[in-house]
Amino acid sequence: MSLIPPPPAGSNALRSRAYNRSLVLRHVRATGASGRAQIARESGLSTQAVSNIIADLVAEGWLVEVGKLSQGRGLPAMQYALDARAGLALGVEVRPEALLVAISDLDGRILFSHRDRLTDAAPATVCEKLRQIKAMAVAETGADRLIGAGVVMPGPFGVTGLSGAASDLPGWAEEDALARLSQALDLPVIIENDASAAAMAEMVSGHGQGLGSFACLYFGTGIGLGVIAERSLLRGARGNAGEIGQIAVPHRGQFAPLEQIASRFALRDRLAATGEEAETSAALEALFLARNPVLMDWLEDAGQALSHAVLTVENLYDPDTVIAGGALPEPLLKALLSRVALSDRSVANRPGRAHPRLICGTCGPLTATQGAAALIINHAFTPRMAAEI
Repeated sequence: MSLIPPPPAGSNALRSRAYNRSLVLRHVRATGASGRAQIARESGLSTQAVSNIIADLVAEGWLVEVGKLSQGRGLPAMQYALDARAGLALGVEVRPEALLVAISDLDGRILFSHRDRLTDAAPATVCEKLRQIKAMAVAETGADRLIGAGVVMPGPFGVTGLSGAASDLPGWAEEDALARLSQALDLPVIIENDASAAAMAEMVSGHGQGLGSFACLYFGTGIGLGVIAERSLLRGARGNAGEIGQIAVPHRGQFAPLEQIASRFALRDRLAATGEEAETSAALEALFLARNPVLMDWLEDAGQALSHAVLTVENLYDPDTVIAGGALPEPLLKALLSRVALSDRSVANRPGRAHPRLICGTCGPLTATQGAAALIINHAFTPRMAAEI
């Protein structure tokens, strides 16, 4: 929805100094350790420019010397690696019934996590809780190098024709969420929908690493879709791309929105109608292991609905793969995916595929929260030209 403004342009007419710093950091992060000459060759910068940038980054604590590497003739070259604790990212997921917060280092390792139950997800309540949780996290971890906060919420953002869905957050559609959250957290903030954040997490530290294009089906409160195209997040005009939960799919001789059949809240409602409560992943997993008949019936219906959804995603976006993950227990999600019939009438049905068409990705209650932190990490390592500022 909104991005931290990139640093102002430097004096270089073609590339700003901030761009070049990010370029060097991204290279070192991708390779693990590099020398000045290697970075210069692969980035197109001069060796002197790289030397100056590295000197600054070492002085600021972003890079550390990790020894010398002999490369043929000449003196061994000093190698530099990223200090994963040089900057920390705060990840926040706001759901209608819960608030989840995590702090991760630059390698995506979780240093702190916390879940708070919400009976009121209105902006004032959420912001006050976030102030308290951030203070608790800093006290517990000494996380004094927070570089930003990623906040994820169920979409769509703003008042749209889809407003009023079960996954909506009350009071947020008319709110200036960026300003409100930035003030509450006293940090630069990126806001994104939960499915897009989950896709970013898969790209940074999950099954999407190394893939140019993939789609991420995310099971949050509803069902969302995050799409990575050429290593960039596809967002749409208002940050609302991927509202796949609202597409109509066949169901028992009629058509219904996908998330009314295959989402967590659809399963929760079915279970509640028989007196079963399953608000947590652990409770859902217990019911699955016990082969609860209502849950097993839901699996069959949800599998058929997702078959149509996956076909739509494949033919619209031509992804390398579709990754499904989110706040479902992994055994339950794998059982659901095993019931998805992959159509022959798909552009994804081709010889010589390097990846399966549908795979199980990251599961668990912190999936989107980790994705929120990944938004900040990705932003920190994405070079931006002065013209983009």
